[in-house]
Amino acid sequence: MASIVQTLKGIKAFVMLLLDENGNLKPVWELSNSLLDSRAFQLAVAGMKTMPEVADILAQRYIAPTHDLEALLQYPPDSLGYIYASHMKQLGFKTLEPEIKIDSDSSYVENRWQQTHDIWHIITGFDTSEIGEIGLQAFYLAQLQLPLASLLIANALIAVTLWQPQSLCPLLMAISQGWEMGNNAKPLIAQKWEQFWEKPVALLRAELNVQPINACEFALKSV
Repeated sequence: MASIVQTLKGIKAFVMLLLDENGNLKPVWELSNSLLDSRAFQLAVAGMKTMPEVADILAQRYIAPTHDLEALLQYPPDSLGYIYASHMKQLGFKTLEPEIKIDSDSSYVENRWQQTHDIWHIITGFDTSEIGEIGLQAFYLAQLQLPLASLLIANALIAVTLWQPQSLCPLLMAISQGWEMGNNAKPLIAQKWEQFWEKPVALLRAELNVQPINACEFALKSV
């Protein structure tokens, strides 16, 4: 169970995130770390283990080497590897190496979703705008019941309601679509993406029953 100190750190991070106007990710990681030993995360992992393919990857604790973006650019233009690497290069992102010691199922899940977060963006079609990120968190919540996802969604709803109410409708639409997509799709956390670099993204989406978002259905504007 999370200690009182961890809980207080989480509350502080939640408030810092609510008041942040610069897109600082530090409060997100602090909030995430505060939840690792929480009852909510334990229940989430228990739920994941009811799915055989997720239980298998949790038992294996599969982690891939650092993604080599230059090498991935050598794959065909419609492949996961090429599209992922192009996405990262275009946005100026570096591959994320989570600084989380894997000594439990919760820490494994936390490490793996962080390592593959931008791949989930590619597969689902959610962009990296603030509303797009929250749409993806709704997808996470449907698939994994991650406590971080529910708190980030709650944080966004509070912030938009108080300071940018004109963005509430597109935010709610993104949350709704992410939730529906996540419930319909096969579990993405169970995928060994690094074995699928050469596969077309369209084929992966079909195999995983992911219906990517239609950007025309709602405006992905910055919150």
